[in-house]
Amino acid sequence: MPTARFLVSGRVQGVCFRAGTREQALALGLSGVARNLADGRVEVIACGDRQALDALERWLHRGPPAAQVEQVLREPCAAWSGSGFATG
Repeated sequence: MPTARFLVSGRVQGVCFRAGTREQALALGLSGVARNLADGRVEVIACGDRQALDALERWLHRGPPAAQVEQVLREPCAAWSGSGFATG
């Protein structure tokens, strides 16, 4: 199953970004995790259908209303073995 790692920078911590990402990912049928990084970015690892990953990426460029996304980097990564979508 395709898996992607996204690194989202900008004003993305303290604005419900991880919770919004989880909501979007679950609605798209993706599994994975969204977590804050010490450098202020949010890391998202998502696994599922390629079209769903593309849709999540489009959402990550906008984020929740209070976010100010500056950049989204996408790279392939090893398959995600978990189920559901966690925030950490």
